Amino acid sequence: MEPIVERGRYVEELPVGAVFLHRPGRTATEADNVLFSALTMNTQALHLDAAFSATQPYRRRLMNSMWTLATMVGASVAQITQGTLVAQLGLSDVTFPAPLFAGDTLYCETRVVDSRLSASRTGQGVVTLAHVGRNQDDEVVATATRVALMWCRPTAADATSTTLPTETP
Repeated sequence: MEPIVERGRYVEELPVGAVFLHRPGRTATEADNVLFSALTMNTQALHLDAAFSATQPYRRRLMNSMWTLATMVGASVAQITQGTLVAQLGLSDVTFPAPLFAGDTLYCETRVVDSRLSASRTGQGVVTLAHVGRNQDDEVVATATRVALMWCRPTAADATSTTLPTETP
C-alpha cells in the first residue's frame, strides 16, 4: 500500500462555504497563559497578577488574547494549511467578544469565505478563511479573518519534478 501523507488542502479542495470543525478542543491552562505572556514580553497584569485581576471586572486573570488567536489559527493547520500554505497574507477583523479563562476549553472552526486563483503566481491561489473560537459553553470568544496564499493541486507535470509544493526544504 502507498503511505498516506497527512496534509492540508489545496485551493481546489477549499470550496466557498465549506466549514471545518477542528477537534479536539484545547483546554487553556495557567501555564499556557504565563508562558505565552512571558515569551511575547506581554507584562499585562490582567494575565499575570492574580491579586490585581481580582480587583478588575472579571475578578480573575484573563487568558492572553494573542494566545487565543494563535491557538485558534493553529487549530486549523492540520486540516487546512499543513504543507499547502505558501504564505499568510494577512489577518483582519480580529475580535474577542467574550473572555477566555484558564480551565476553559477552546473549540475552533473555519469557514471558507473566498477562494480564487492568483493572477500573478501560477499554481497558487488566494483563500480567505473566517475563524471562530468558542468556549465549552458555545460562547464566541474570538473571531478572525485570514487571507492565505495556497498551493493549487499538483499537475501531472509537477509529478515529474523532484520537488513538490508540499515538500519542505
